[in-house]
Amino acid sequence: QIFLGALSFVYFAKALSGSYLKSTITQIERRFDIPSSLVGVIDGSFEIGNLLIIILVSYFGGKLHRPRIIGAGCLIMSAGTFLIAMPQFFMGRYRYERFPSTTNSTVSTSPCLQDESQTPLSALEKSQAKINAGCEKEAGSSMWIYVLLGNLLRGIGETPIQPLGITYIDDYAIEENAALYIGCVQTVAIIGPIFGFLLGSLCAKLYVDVGFVDLDSVTITHKDVQWVGAWWLGYLIAGVISVLAGIPFWFLPKHLPKPESRKDSSTSSEQSKFITEDNKEQHKSYQQQVKIAEMAKFLPSLKNLFGNPVYILYLCASIIQFNSLIGMVTYKPKYIEQQYGQTSSKTNFVIGLINIPAVAFGIFSGGLIMKKFRINVLGAARLSLGSSFFGYLLLLSLFAMGCENSDVAGLTVSYHGTKQTIDYEQALFSECNSGCACSKNDWDPICGENGVTYISACLAGCQASNGSGKNTVFFNCSCVETLESPSRSSSAVVGPCQKGNECPKMFLYFLVISVITSYTLSVGGTPGYILLLRCIKPHLKSFALGIHTLAIRVLAGIPAPVYFGVAIDTTCLKWGSKRCGGRGACRLYDSSALRYVYLGLTLVLGTVSIFFSVAVLWVLRKRSSPQDETLSANGERGACGTKSRKDNFVNSDHLIQTTYWPEKETRL
Repeated sequence: QIFLGALSFVYFAKALSGSYLKSTITQIERRFDIPSSLVGVIDGSFEIGNLLIIILVSYFGGKLHRPRIIGAGCLIMSAGTFLIAMPQFFMGRYRYERFPSTTNSTVSTSPCLQDESQTPLSALEKSQAKINAGCEKEAGSSMWIYVLLGNLLRGIGETPIQPLGITYIDDYAIEENAALYIGCVQTVAIIGPIFGFLLGSLCAKLYVDVGFVDLDSVTITHKDVQWVGAWWLGYLIAGVISVLAGIPFWFLPKHLPKPESRKDSSTSSEQSKFITEDNKEQHKSYQQQVKIAEMAKFLPSLKNLFGNPVYILYLCASIIQFNSLIGMVTYKPKYIEQQYGQTSSKTNFVIGLINIPAVAFGIFSGGLIMKKFRINVLGAARLSLGSSFFGYLLLLSLFAMGCENSDVAGLTVSYHGTKQTIDYEQALFSECNSGCACSKNDWDPICGENGVTYISACLAGCQASNGSGKNTVFFNCSCVETLESPSRSSSAVVGPCQKGNECPKMFLYFLVISVITSYTLSVGGTPGYILLLRCIKPHLKSFALGIHTLAIRVLAGIPAPVYFGVAIDTTCLKWGSKRCGGRGACRLYDSSALRYVYLGLTLVLGTVSIFFSVAVLWVLRKRSSPQDETLSANGERGACGTKSRKDNFVNSDHLIQTTYWPEKETRL
C-alpha cells in the first residue's frame, strides 16, 4: 500500500511537471527571445533523454533495487526541473521595449523625435549605456540551453518510474488486484496535468521578476504581448514535489513477501527476470540458455513483426496521428493567445480545467464501450477509425471560428485605413510620421482612439505625452488624425487595442468544439490499443509494444514540436529585435495564416492517419471469418486471433485495464 501510494504520487509529480512545461512554452519563448522552432527543440529534448537510457533501465533496473532506482530517478527529475528554472537567477532582470516617457522617467521627451537635439544629453547617455549593458548581457540569451538540458535530465529521471514501478506492483500484488492497482496509478496520473496547467495559469499572472523588482515600476500588464509571467516559479514548486515524491522509495525493501496465491504460480509475473530467489538457483543455467536463444531470435522476431500487415499499417497510423496530436497540444496555448487575444493565464486555466478532463473521460468511455458491447477486434478497429474520423471532422469546423487580424498600422492595415497589401517593412513609415526619427525594430504598441494599434508612439507621430507607466496618454498623434477628423484630440494610450467585438463569442465556440473534439478523439485510444495487442502473436506482444512506443517517441514526440514551430514561425508579421541585433521572438502573428497553418497541418496529418486506419480495417475484414468476424489464429505472419466472442470479451476486460503493462498482456 505504501509503494502504491508513493508510485501514484510520483506519477502525479511527473505529469504535473510535464504539463507545466507545455503551459510555459510562450513564456520561455519571450523570456529568451527565441523562435517557436527552437522552443520545439526544447520540448522534444524530454523524449531524447528518455530514449538515451530506456534500454539500460529496462534491462538492468529489474536486477537491482527497484524502489531505490525509482527514488534516484525522482532526484534526477527534480534536478532537471530545478535546472530549467536556474537561468532566471543568472540572466539579470527582464527588459521589455518601452519609450522612456512610459518608464517613470523624470525627463519629459517627445515620442516623435525630430532630431537628436530634442533629447537631453543625460537621457541619450543613459540610453546608450543601457544598450551597451544589454550587449554585454547578450550571452544570457543563450541560456535557453540550460532549459533544454534540464528537460533532457527530466526525461532521464522519468525513465525508470513506469517500467520498474509497474513490474514491482505486478510481482507482489495479488493477481486479481494488480490490474486495479495499475488503474489507480494511471487515474492519479491524469490529475497531474490538470494541476500542471492550473499552476501555469497562476504563475502566468505574476510578473517574471516578482520579488526582485518594484512591481509598481512595471509598465506592462499580463495582457501585453511582451508580458512574461513567473515561469520559473512553477519549476521550483514542481522540483520540490519531485524530491518529496522520491523520499519513500529509499526506505522500501528490494523484495516484498509474495501473496500465498502466487508463490507456486508458474504464470507469476517477470520474477525470473527481476527477482533472484534461493529456490530458483537450479534454474539459472536454464535461464541463461533461454536468454541466448531469445537473443538469437531477435532478428526473426523483428522480421515476423514487420511482416504483419495489420501491425505495420497500425504503426504508421499511430505515428502520423501522434504527430498531429503532439503538435496540436504543444502549440495550443500559443494558438489561443494569438488567435483570440487571450492571456497566458486564462489560456492555461481553460486547458487545465476543461480540455484535459474531456480527454480523461474520453479514454474511460472508450474502455467502457468495449466492455459494455463486448466489441471484438474488428469492432475495435471500427470504433478507433470512427472516433478519428468524427474528431477530425469536428476540427474542420474550427477554420470558421477564428478572429480577424487586429488593425495594426503598417502591418495589417495602412495608415490610411485600407487593408495592407504592400511590403511590411516599408509600410511602417508614412507621410504622417516622416518627420520623426523612428526605428522599425521597436515594439512598444499603443492604441489610438480610432481603434487602430500603432507599433510605437513614435510611428504614430505623437508629439506629447502625459502621465507615466501604465497610465501614460499620448497627444497630438499625427497618424491617428489621418483616420479620424483632424479636429479631434488624436490621443492614444499604452498597450495594443483589443480584438474585434466578435472575438469573445468565437472563443466560446472554439472552446465548445475543442472539448467535444478532445473527447471524440480520446474515445478511440483504448480500442486502438486493444487492436494492436490482439493482432500480434502472444510471444511477440511485449516486443511489439516496445517498438510501437519507440517509434512514436522517435518519429512523433521529437520532430512534431520542431516542424510545427517552424511552420508557425512563417506566419509572423513582426519579429522582435535583440539588443545587439538579430531576430528575437515573434511579437505579432497573421491570425488567418496562423489558423490555416496550425489547423491545416493538424488536419492533413490526421487525414493521412485515417487512410492508414481504413487500410487496417480493410486487411482485418479480409482476414475475418464470416461467422463471427473474428480473425483466425493460424496465420504464419502473425494474423490476429481470438477463440470466440466470449473469450474475446474476457481478454478485453483485462487488456483495457493494462494499457501500459506490456508483460501482463503477454501472460494473458
